[in-house]
Amino acid sequence: MQSLERIRENFPIVRNKIFLNHAAHSPLPKPVADAIIGYVKEASEQWFSEINFEEAKGLFAKLINAKRKEEVAFIPNTSTGLNIVANMLEYNENSNIVTTDLEFPSVVYPWLKRKLNVKVRYVKNSSGKILPEAVEAAVDENTVAIVVSHVEYANGFRNDLKALAGIAHKNGAYLVVDAIQSAGALTIDVVKDDVDFLCTACYKWMLGPSGIGFLYVREELIENFEPPFVGWASVKPEVFETVDFWNIWSLEFSETASRFEVGGPSVIGIVGAIEALKLLLNFGIENIERRIFELTDYLIERIKEQGWQLQTPEEKRWRSGIVNFLIDKPQEMVTRLAEKGIIVSARTNGIRVSPHFYNTKEEIDKLVEECKVNV
Repeated sequence: MQSLERIRENFPIVRNKIFLNHAAHSPLPKPVADAIIGYVKEASEQWFSEINFEEAKGLFAKLINAKRKEEVAFIPNTSTGLNIVANMLEYNENSNIVTTDLEFPSVVYPWLKRKLNVKVRYVKNSSGKILPEAVEAAVDENTVAIVVSHVEYANGFRNDLKALAGIAHKNGAYLVVDAIQSAGALTIDVVKDDVDFLCTACYKWMLGPSGIGFLYVREELIENFEPPFVGWASVKPEVFETVDFWNIWSLEFSETASRFEVGGPSVIGIVGAIEALKLLLNFGIENIERRIFELTDYLIERIKEQGWQLQTPEEKRWRSGIVNFLIDKPQEMVTRLAEKGIIVSARTNGIRVSPHFYNTKEEIDKLVEECKVNV
């Protein structure tokens, strides 16, 4: 395993900032930035042909422990993935989906469209936690899907995907997961947790560029659904791998998750995503998760020493890379911290801190000391 000093060489931002805001938008590691710059400088038809699009899908499949890369499709962002799923599921006049009151808007908005005519049921959090038994109480025979973030964006609560999948499948429903606050930070196993649909973008914990993300669809479900949007990328490869005219008289969907793609993906995004995924996988996602928990454990200790109130559950099973604590005038505090080169976010009347594996305890100490001075 590389030393921390060697790892930090990949993150130029550490030279002048303490960046603890990976739940918002991460800085690009040097290998990722270099790959993108190289593509822009050398962009040509030949360069395009050299990009291995399937490699990106394979690397992401490995990150989430999917069975095959054919279960993965490119999407521009998480919101698009959620909209694809929402608009291809089938509903009747009594249908409902179950979600939580901690969700980011994009998790819920697709199902609030009048056109879908589906009732949205919100499970209320209990002291910042969504308990599986509360979700189960909200699910019935008319539930089409349980739709949740793996990790809730404001307080870092981590949902128990395995438990939620069990509840969903027992009632004939699907589990739909927004993984943007967990992919790249925590171990994800879509097979073990029996996840049906999962989507994420690359620009947060995955340390990649904006404009590219991934949609996972469980292998057994791919051909059960007709995609809501259709283009040349949706069809079988043999339809357009020809010197003759493409077939425009019939629609033959791909048998893989690429049927949910519409047109050309962000090439620059894929170039960056490949390098970001290699960086994460080379270090090891289990090692990354372990390091993040070392840092968040330490941060929680320091917060409790100051007598500040945590908004993040303390139990490890419910935690992630996000820690939130209450503080007066959080937005003003975030601004003052930024003036000192310490980057965090204000969320739910508190400070949201989200360190990655290359951060240090010394950086956590500097954050806490600056907060103490300004309280």
